[in-house]
Amino acid sequence: MVSNRCKIVVRDELTKLGLHFMPVELGVVEIMEELTSSQKEALKAALLITGLELMDDAKAILIEKTKIAIIEMIHHSNEALKVNFSDYLSDKLNQNYIHLSNLFSEVQGTTIEQFIILHKIERIKELIIYDELNITEIAWKMNYSSVAHLSNQFKKMTGLSPSHFKQLKDKRRQPIEEVGESIQI
Repeated sequence: MVSNRCKIVVRDELTKLGLHFMPVELGVVEIMEELTSSQKEALKAALLITGLELMDDAKAILIEKTKIAIIEMIHHSNEALKVNFSDYLSDKLNQNYIHLSNLFSEVQGTTIEQFIILHKIERIKELIIYDELNITEIAWKMNYSSVAHLSNQFKKMTGLSPSHFKQLKDKRRQPIEEVGESIQI
């Protein structure tokens, strides 16, 4: 659940099933009562129809929380990204970063670093499209050491320079939910 639309769908499905829950946040909902197996199956089926899934595996939940923490930091924060992601994730999730990193790589088939880069590139595309900041300001906001570093990474990931991307009429962006879902390394 990384969008408001997803939160609304989950809220509606829980309400239809007559379940009591705490406010739905990105990726997490706390149900106030113990689910029966039939309620759990009904919720799983209802969520699958909408393209969502119910996670009850501890590893899967930790991976999802890791993704959500990264997405919140990159896409939903108006602050400049002046944090060390390994420290941020360790603190936010109360987990050893090496454990998180190994688990993420094992389950996702890619590294946390690569997932972060993919999301930073999508955010940079968004900032370029909005045309409110110049490339130097975007580099600073996204915590790149220089415009050259941003440009090199952007070109490596997209095949285009940021300035060429800006000139395109059809600016190809991915929905946040799909970034990092089919990574081939």
